[in-house]
Amino acid sequence: MSRSKSLRVGIVQQSCTADRDHNLAVSTAGIRDAAARGAQLVLLQELHTGLYFCQHESTDLFDLAEPIPGPSTEFLGALARELDIVIVGSLFERRAPGLYHNTAVVLERDGSLAGKYRKMHIPDDPGYYEKFYFTPGDLGFQPISTSLGKLGVLVCWDQWYPEAARLMALAGADLLFYPTAIGWNPDDPADEQARQREAWITIQRSHAVANGLPVIVANRTGHEPDPTGSLSGSQFWGSSFAVGPQGEFLAQAGTDSQEVLVVDVDLARSENVRRWWPFLRDRRIDAYGDLVRRFRD
Repeated sequence: MSRSKSLRVGIVQQSCTADRDHNLAVSTAGIRDAAARGAQLVLLQELHTGLYFCQHESTDLFDLAEPIPGPSTEFLGALARELDIVIVGSLFERRAPGLYHNTAVVLERDGSLAGKYRKMHIPDDPGYYEKFYFTPGDLGFQPISTSLGKLGVLVCWDQWYPEAARLMALAGADLLFYPTAIGWNPDDPADEQARQREAWITIQRSHAVANGLPVIVANRTGHEPDPTGSLSGSQFWGSSFAVGPQGEFLAQAGTDSQEVLVVDVDLARSENVRRWWPFLRDRRIDAYGDLVRRFRD
């Protein structure tokens, strides 16, 4: 049996406002709290510098985007360097005029930009009009190498796709990370809300099981109104969590409050689990060619 290799991870779950400075102050307080409790790596939620602006379509909102490197990576990098930790953030990236991405960034312990991941799967649903704002990612499913290991960083809608998690695992990811902004339609009945939240948790736990990897998830919390008034806004359901390589819960936040989780993840357990359940060994890669088709008619 392989030796234990523990990594202490922090997860910051917060509510956001239209005030960027306030949001960064809340994120910073959460990061400092986690670091003071021994966290070596801290995950922030999707688009944590502002409101979830994709509830409606407006060209004016492209002004919120920023370059990478840029102000947020400089800010988070300085904090990572000060605290000697790795930070995973999530930004609205301005790549070029008219070209924008939903991008996760990883800041190394020395403050440098270790890498970035551009969200690959882009939703387009009532209240989640992301295709208007974000160009699909073009960096592929490539883990980001850090001093703490290879981080398989994916973003929100990516979390529903087993292919994304599997490709990160096949590329050598040590953990999977999902910065997220997902919630209920307040008009949906309680039983439907519960089904949606449970499905969201279940699919991500399944990625842990299928790939023998820990999964770390940070989701926002709180109600954010629809600026157009046509919908009832989004009630983000929080529930940030960490699970081990058999899908076992290591920590979970509540649905309706800001919270900082700190959890110890045994990275060596992944190899033990993969020895017991050798899914990668038994994959029939010779028979999976049709997975690259949209549908088998």
